[in-house]
Amino acid sequence: MIGLLALIAAVVPSPDLVVCADPNNLPFSNQAGEGFENEVAEIVAHDLGRRVRYVWWAQRRGYVRNTLGEAKCDIWPGVASGVEMVATTRPWYRSTYVFVTREDRPLSGLTLDDPRLKTLSIGVQMVGNDAQNTPPAHALSVRGLIDNVRGYMIYGDYARPNPPTAIIKAVADGDIDAAIVWGPLAGWYSRHAVVPLRIENVTPWLDQGQWPMVYDISMGVRRDDPQLRRKVETILESEKPAIGAILHQYGVPVVDTQ
Repeated sequence: MIGLLALIAAVVPSPDLVVCADPNNLPFSNQAGEGFENEVAEIVAHDLGRRVRYVWWAQRRGYVRNTLGEAKCDIWPGVASGVEMVATTRPWYRSTYVFVTREDRPLSGLTLDDPRLKTLSIGVQMVGNDAQNTPPAHALSVRGLIDNVRGYMIYGDYARPNPPTAIIKAVADGDIDAAIVWGPLAGWYSRHAVVPLRIENVTPWLDQGQWPMVYDISMGVRRDDPQLRRKVETILESEKPAIGAILHQYGVPVVDTQ
């Protein structure tokens, strides 16, 4: 009987780990598997004894509803911890918004309260013209710096490769003086930029007591699959060194837990 079960296990392949991901969103993921979320998903799948299979969907509004919400996939590799609509694992990294400036400009040491911001053109990532805007957009707004702000949509022009990088390219090209950008995006781009860029964490990390610049990032799973969530958490913990090496390779600014 044991021999028969072993034979069945050898013949019947393990189910795929179905990962929902954006096909055009480096450094996080792309269809060629070149993002750091692609690499970490491969580690998780390997340790589960599965193969990765992707459901590709642009990370725009409705992303959760059309992927995990409709049970089209098993995990979402990178989501803010505690986000509604999905169950999230313990964080596998913690990162921050950063100031991006050219190294050939005397703009080191910027903070949200730096008086130099009043004379600079500042790029910020925007979601839309409503309360869903990013924390840096809110932080600059309450300081009366609206006239200085140049908004760059997080979604960007999807016809172009890696559309969210437009804001950092604007700094490199000298179209704007500085930008406040989600750290993993900035860290990766700066390693490939022709012009040397300066990357510095945004401070204060919690602005006005309500706008955090630092976020824990988890993996999201369906709420009806707590067993997978527990297994993924165990793997993320045991594979910390390998995951840390991947984050370093991609230039992700990792910050300590507050």
